[in-house]
Amino acid sequence: MQSPFLLDHESAYQAWRSRKLENYPTRIEQLIVEVHDPRSPTQAEYDALLQSCRKTNMAIYAGKTGSDPDKEIALRLARRFGLERLDSNMLADDDGLTSLTVVSSEPHKAYIPYTNRPIKWHTDGYYNPPQRQIRGMLLHCVGSAASGGGNALMDHEIAYLLMRDENPGFIRALMQPDAMTIPARIEEDGVARPDEAGPVFSVNPESGDLHMRYTARTRSIIWKQDAETLAAVAFLEKLLDSDLPYIYRGRLEPGMGLLCNNVLHDREGFADDETHRRLLYRARYYDRISGTGVGEVYGL
Repeated sequence: MQSPFLLDHESAYQAWRSRKLENYPTRIEQLIVEVHDPRSPTQAEYDALLQSCRKTNMAIYAGKTGSDPDKEIALRLARRFGLERLDSNMLADDDGLTSLTVVSSEPHKAYIPYTNRPIKWHTDGYYNPPQRQIRGMLLHCVGSAASGGGNALMDHEIAYLLMRDENPGFIRALMQPDAMTIPARIEEDGVARPDEAGPVFSVNPESGDLHMRYTARTRSIIWKQDAETLAAVAFLEKLLDSDLPYIYRGRLEPGMGLLCNNVLHDREGFADDETHRRLLYRARYYDRISGTGVGEVYGL
């Protein structure tokens, strides 16, 4: 197929762009689907979630399970959407899910997701090698903080669209195989992870789908030092720091969750108290949500 995300496929891009922007949601409420029990959504609930994912690469479900800590809530919903191959990162639980909550002991406390500090814009697994690319993700809320802990969300395809419209050279720069390098992480016993260089935007050669690998962190990130790459990074940072209607902001409450194709997201800082302790389950997948490929949605 002619992927609209390759710069030499201009006609495919224009056709995709027109349909992508048509009736594109501009409020987070438009992404929320009431789901009685996410473990077994009805056909109507499934269809509504899928429709949102096909349009924006994400959907938010509002379930009735509240603070039920059953991990099958997340795992069974993910499986219904074709998400099977879990990425068990270093600090994941034995079942492959990651329990995101404040942990004050080693080794967790050295990593920002296990603190109450804010996390800048990123896509998940940006430090993973290509064979462990994170395409799908689910966040399920068991407990929310006393204050804070909300997220901003942005469809990575919209970020691509806005950057390509501004300057196709930005896309060319961020598709370079050495556009962004994550330096090796060194542990006491040696190298735990080698340097990981790669593009920000890449296209699956089989499906034509777009993947984005990005972090707004300024520490432990090496950007390619050519003018166009640096200009592209600056433009992207400006986009993400704006009040674009394409940026959704909200907070997951107990029983709610985010189902997505690894869209851009951040996290506010937060504060727990004795009765409100933030706990989210995070599931990262090598799979993309079934039925959301660019060829399936747009027939290009």
